[in-house]
Amino acid sequence: MNQLNHVAIIMDGNGRWGLEKKGSRNYGHLKGLRTVENIIKSSIKEKILYLTLYTFSTENWKRPEEEIDFLFDLIRKHIKKNLTRIIKQGVRINVIGKRKQLPRDIVKSLKLIEKKTAKNNIITINIALNYGSKEEIVNACKRFISKKAKKINVIKFQEQLYTRSIPDPDILIRTGGTRRLS
Repeated sequence: MNQLNHVAIIMDGNGRWGLEKKGSRNYGHLKGLRTVENIIKSSIKEKILYLTLYTFSTENWKRPEEEIDFLFDLIRKHIKKNLTRIIKQGVRINVIGKRKQLPRDIVKSLKLIEKKTAKNNIITINIALNYGSKEEIVNACKRFISKKAKKINVIKFQEQLYTRSIPDPDILIRTGGTRRLS
């Protein structure tokens, strides 16, 4: 098998799994975070250069407010607790998605972790947060309109995407048993 360069994972089903196991969606999200830590370790071991984790989609804002707050608290705590380890592991963090709607402290923490890991090169972890592929396409189109672009082609379009500096995934995994792309 060829070496995988970029693995992308749509993290789906944690809440449903948590409901089945302990009657709590939050329990599933907490366990999902532990699984992510194992995936990162395995990715480093296998020398995968890019790992994209679709973490919180634009559609996830429809969830109950308590669940959204829990998810953002997980992010806050995880960054604070693991920043030093992430840096030592050689992990570079890149966040893709629309940041405007995110809580200010989360945006500040994300900017900090991106800055502190910018020179790391063992693996780049792309965290898709408040991300939606349709939203990304619309934003790229808005950039073209604002620039009054006369010519649009695939290469110029790709340059406007959040994912412009990321190679295409070699494999896309969607957990949770649902067979669809968001």
